[in-house]
Amino acid sequence: MEPLKKHHGIVYPLNRSNVDTDQIIPKQFLKRIERTGFGQFLFYNWRFNDDGSLKENFSLNDPKYNDASILVGGENFGCGSSREHAPWAIQDYGFKVVIAPSFADIFYSNCFKNGILPIQLSNSAVEKLMEKAEDEIYGLSVDLEKQVVYGREMEVNFDIQPYHKEMLLNGWDEIAVTLTHEDKIDQYENNTKGVKTLGIS
Repeated sequence: MEPLKKHHGIVYPLNRSNVDTDQIIPKQFLKRIERTGFGQFLFYNWRFNDDGSLKENFSLNDPKYNDASILVGGENFGCGSSREHAPWAIQDYGFKVVIAPSFADIFYSNCFKNGILPIQLSNSAVEKLMEKAEDEIYGLSVDLEKQVVYGREMEVNFDIQPYHKEMLLNGWDEIAVTLTHEDKIDQYENNTKGVKTLGIS
């Protein structure tokens, strides 16, 4: 994964609560073997008509959000199933940061595993971001090292667990984190060579 230390991007406001993983990436697209290519199916049932044409009344289809890379959603974002395809679709579409008042636990964890920064802010801060991004093309900056989100007329701090912060700053997935302890793993393996495990000769 690529390290994420600072990011500046256009905000896309998805003013809906309880956005579940089936709305993020519908189940019919989960048969793909690759981890890439899911972005085209993001919010599919909201973005497209039955004939595959774009729905004019869905906000993400507005050209002003074409380059958006920061998604702002409502409460309980990412609820529903545990499918990891949801963050895959969000990332593949081009979003690097997701901001909401609250997240479903599994979705929140899956974001870090896939290089996405989920940020939990107060309801009032999220509402302010929504309003600004709905009225204009609104740019926002995120500084992960300082744990600050700031834009025009706005600056707010956010909390993040040190473990998750280290993962994103270094571009590590869980395997990479494990390999940071490679010396200890090698030492353990060397110390256990020839040692019989209980019940195994």
